[in-house]
Amino acid sequence: MPQATKQQHDVKDLSLAPQGKKRILWADSDMPVLARIRERFAREKPLAGKRMSCCLHVTAETANLVRTLQAGGADVVLIASNPLSTQDDVAASLVKDFNIATFAIRGEDTDTYYKHIVAALEHEPNVTMDDGADLVSAMVFVALERLDDVHPQVRAWAQKMPPAERQRIINQVVGSMEETTTGVTRLRAMERDGVLKFPVISVNDATTKHFFDNRYGTGQSTIDGIIRATNTLLAGRTVVVSGYGWCGKGVALRARGLGARVIVTEVDPIRALEAAMDGFHVCPLAEAAPVGDVFITVTGNHSVIRREHFLRMKDGAMVCNSGHFDVELDLPALRAEAEADPTEVRNHVHEYKLKNGRRIFVIGEGRLVNLAAAEGHPPSVMDMSFATQALATEFCIKNAGKLKNQVYNVPNEVEHYVASEKLASMGITLDELTVTQKKYMSGWEQGT
Repeated sequence: MPQATKQQHDVKDLSLAPQGKKRILWADSDMPVLARIRERFAREKPLAGKRMSCCLHVTAETANLVRTLQAGGADVVLIASNPLSTQDDVAASLVKDFNIATFAIRGEDTDTYYKHIVAALEHEPNVTMDDGADLVSAMVFVALERLDDVHPQVRAWAQKMPPAERQRIINQVVGSMEETTTGVTRLRAMERDGVLKFPVISVNDATTKHFFDNRYGTGQSTIDGIIRATNTLLAGRTVVVSGYGWCGKGVALRARGLGARVIVTEVDPIRALEAAMDGFHVCPLAEAAPVGDVFITVTGNHSVIRREHFLRMKDGAMVCNSGHFDVELDLPALRAEAEADPTEVRNHVHEYKLKNGRRIFVIGEGRLVNLAAAEGHPPSVMDMSFATQALATEFCIKNAGKLKNQVYNVPNEVEHYVASEKLASMGITLDELTVTQKKYMSGWEQGT
C-alpha cells in the first residue's frame, strides 16, 4: 500500500496548536451527534485501511469530522478548500495533537493552494471529500489527460508518471462526498457530460445539511462576518441579498431579524415568488444598486455584481460574497473603475475610491465572508452536516463497486438517524403513530 503523502504537513505555525486544541474541543462539546458516531467508529473501524483526501474548510468543526474519520480507521490527509477559510491554530493542532496530515495556511496564494491539492493527490486516496469540487475536478482533468486545463502544480505532478499510473490512481477511488451547492453543480455537470470517474454522494442535498446548515448556519455566520468586519448597525439599513436559495433565505431572514430592510434579487421565478410571499421586496439588481447599503451575493454563479451595478451604488456601499468561490463580485471591473489600488481600512475591509468620487467597501476580498471575516457556521449546526458526511462515507465504502459513476443522494436512513439523534441531544421527543393511524396512512379504502 502506498505511503501517505511524503510531506506530513504544511501549516503556518505549530506553536499555535494549544489554542487550536481549545477551539476544537469547545466545538466538539456542541457536536453530540458526531461525537456519538466517532465513538462507534472507534469500536467498529468501518473505514479501516482506506486512504482519504479531504478538501474542506479547515475549521474547528471540520477538525472534529476528520477526527471521526480517523477514529473509523481512515488514513486522512486534510487540505483547505478556500484560501481564507483556514483557522491556523486549528491546522496546527490537527498536526501536533491529533496526528492528522494537514496542508492549509490562511491567506495561501494560488500556487500554494494547488501545491496542497497535489499533496491530496499524492496520498492516492480511495475516498475523497470535497467542498467545492476542486479536488475531484483536478482528478477528472488528469484522468481525461487534459493536463493543459489544470494548474501547473497539478500538471507537474501528473507528468512525473506514465498515463497508466495516473489512471491507476484515479481508478482506485471508490467514491467521494461533496459538501456544498457549488460543488454539486459542478459534479452534476460532470455526470451529464459523462466524465465523472467515480460515485459521488451529494451531502449538500441532504435535508440534514442544506435545510439547516445552508439556511441557519449561512444566515447567522454571514451576518456575523459582516458585523465583525465593519461593526455596522444593520437596523434601518437596506440589505440586498442576491440569490434566494437556502443560503439566501437564511441571510435574508437574519438581516430582517436585525431590523434591516431587505431586498432580494433573483433570476429564478419560483424563488423570486417565494421571496415576495415571504415578505421581501424583489427587484432586479440594477434597481437595488442605488438604494442598497449592504450587498450580499449567495448565488454560486459568476459576475453577479458587475461594473454597471458598482457604478450605480451610493457612496459608502458595502459588498461581500457568501458563495463558495470568489467570482460572484466582479472585482477586476471594480478595480478598473477605481482611482488607485484598494486600501485596507479595517481588517478584512478594502476601500475602493471610484473615479466618480464614490467609495465602495469590499469585505473579505470577495471570498466567503462568514469564513474570511468570522469563524464560519456554529458547531451545533455543523454537527448535523458532518454527522451526515461521516455516515455517507461509511455508506460509500460499504457499497464500493455497487454504485455507478453518478451523483447520489444521501440514503433516507442516514437522514433519519441524524435528525433523530439531534433531537435527542436537544431533549426533544416526538409523538408516535398509533396502529390505527399507520393503517389509515397505508390504505386507500377509507375516504370521506
